[in-house]
Amino acid sequence: MQRNRAIWLLAVGHACVDVYQGAVAALVPFFIAERDYTYAAASGIVLAASLLSSVTQPVFGVLTDRRATRWVVPFSTLAGGVGIAMSGLGGSYALTLTFAAVSGIGVAAYHPEAARLARVTSAGSHRAMAIFSTGGNVGFALAPLLVAASVATGGLRLTPVLVVPALIGVTVTLPVLTTLVRRRTTGPTAHHDPRADDVAAFVRLSFAVVFRSVAFVGLGTFIALYAQQRLGGSTAAGTAALFVLYAGGIVGSLLGGSLAHRWDRVTVSRWSYVLTAAAITGVVWAPGPPMYLLVALSSVGLYVPFSLQVTLGQDYLPARVGTASGITLGLTVSIGGLASPVIGAVVDATSLQTALTPLIAMPLLSWVLYRTLNDPRAARGPADGFPDAGVLSLSHARDLKEHP
Repeated sequence: MQRNRAIWLLAVGHACVDVYQGAVAALVPFFIAERDYTYAAASGIVLAASLLSSVTQPVFGVLTDRRATRWVVPFSTLAGGVGIAMSGLGGSYALTLTFAAVSGIGVAAYHPEAARLARVTSAGSHRAMAIFSTGGNVGFALAPLLVAASVATGGLRLTPVLVVPALIGVTVTLPVLTTLVRRRTTGPTAHHDPRADDVAAFVRLSFAVVFRSVAFVGLGTFIALYAQQRLGGSTAAGTAALFVLYAGGIVGSLLGGSLAHRWDRVTVSRWSYVLTAAAITGVVWAPGPPMYLLVALSSVGLYVPFSLQVTLGQDYLPARVGTASGITLGLTVSIGGLASPVIGAVVDATSLQTALTPLIAMPLLSWVLYRTLNDPRAARGPADGFPDAGVLSLSHARDLKEHP
């Protein structure tokens, strides 16, 4: 199977899984309307899925490093879909919470192994990893549309329809898994020396990702309300600002992969964070319609480093690629999300503008940490085509070189 086709199939599979990250929040209004859940009870469902997913991803990353199991990808995809599909059936809050948790665990199990497979399949290509990461962004953005197209027409009893993306995800990723297993049947296995891990650099990178996450989650939580407030009280204005924020993320992920093909990942990320700080400053203080352009620039700037930080983390921990993927894709995002209640409390005590102003500092803090980092690949030649993926068979590495 050609490398480009394989990475696109993995990206589609990633989109199908991340639909379920966005679907939980999209289902909340229906739980409140049909079951009279309080906002606190509905928030508990979101917490069960999202926080559990993010926190357990590093655990699955460690398990992936100890024993690479490609078949966890289809099983976890199904778990993510079945959990959401069953969440609308029956009226028991405990069951709903359980099914949301099952979906969250499925999503958590998927990402470390899928990110490792994307690295193996792409031979470490920045562009390919950007495509894989963008698939997840697309799935997250499509979730509200899919929920509206199904549940909005017939209520929660139609949640089983939402298993369809999971079935599609399994279907498109199975050919990739079959090909990788077939390639791995011959040749010895090469293991990386754990002493090659640069733990200190990885910790600094992780804190940079946390600050980036605080900025994006803060904007995602409050930008609709802020745009509505600053642009005349229109609900449509808030919806448009939120759409621009998510759409910019898709553009930023792809742009990051392309830029890193020309310059190293650390340099690209540094400049991106500087420009992002300027854009967020404009979002908070600039009046009128230019806010939309500034929101777009903020989103693009925050997502340019998104896929780059995943591959950079994997290069800092070459002996623990699954762990690196689980932390950069999961735990740091979860910690960043914990800032939302703090921002909300500041909003209640002061104003939206005052509460959003500290977000300007977040990309600057990431920039400061990136100034202490180096790109391990910079001295090894071109950014693309670097076949390094944790536990990788020698015959597979040769095959990737001979059949790009």
